[in-house]
Amino acid sequence: MSKTKAKEAREVLRQKLDERGLSMTSQRAAVYDYLGRVSHHPTAEEIFLQIKGELPKISLATVYKNLEALAACGAITKLGYGDASARYDVRTDRHYHARCTGCGRIWDVEAGADAAAFERLKPPAGFRVEEARLEVVGRCRDCAR
Repeated sequence: MSKTKAKEAREVLRQKLDERGLSMTSQRAAVYDYLGRVSHHPTAEEIFLQIKGELPKISLATVYKNLEALAACGAITKLGYGDASARYDVRTDRHYHARCTGCGRIWDVEAGADAAAFERLKPPAGFRVEEARLEVVGRCRDCAR
């Protein structure tokens, strides 16, 4: 992410936090900034291990607390997959994912010309859609070896 985009994203984050009565803390900023720097969607544990170098006193519980706050204010998306650890995505727009069944990592997939796929889906009568996801599932380059 370029410095300009990072600065714009940080301002949007600050506004979203303000709307919820939350403040920008160094821990929250570190979690959000890390998510903006990576191309995959890490778990809380992965985030904790990476930002501990920047903030040696941060705890895993603090990372979880800040991820929940960021998700609650709409700054990030929490991706849950049953019994697996939740993963976190800095993108909040509608987009697709690729998930590796070997290592569990998740990456964004650009929709291309078929971005309207969600609108064409027709759930059963009376079914209330709360969230929609479309993903491709397989094995990444490292796990396919």
